[in-house]
Amino acid sequence: MTYVIAEPCIDVLDRSCVEECPVDCIYEGARALYIHPDECVDCGACEPVCPVEAIFYEDDVPAPWSAFTPDNARFFTHPLPDQPAPLDSPGGAATLGRVGADTPLVAGYPPRD
Repeated sequence: MTYVIAEPCIDVLDRSCVEECPVDCIYEGARALYIHPDECVDCGACEPVCPVEAIFYEDDVPAPWSAFTPDNARFFTHPLPDQPAPLDSPGGAATLGRVGADTPLVAGYPPRD
C-alpha cells in the first residue's frame, strides 16, 4: 500500500509534501507530483501538509479520482513523453530532479486558471 496524489495537485505543485517526506519518494512531473509506490514507507507525513488535500492513502482515494491510483504508479512504470524508458526506481526524487513530463491522465487535464 502507498499514498497517492490526486487531481487537486494538478497545476498547484506546492511541494510542502516533498519537504516533509522523510524518504524522498515524491517526484515532480511537469504539472503534478507523484509518490513512488515502492519507495513510500506509508508514514503519512505528506498528507496533513498538503494545502489542497490532494494526498490520500491508497484505499481512501475518493471514487471520482480512483484513476489516479494506477496512474501514480504508471508515472514510474511506463515511458513518459520524450523519455525512452520508464523511470523505474531512481532512488530518490532529489537525485533525479524535476522530470518535466506527466502521465497522459494528468497531461490531458485542462490548465487551471
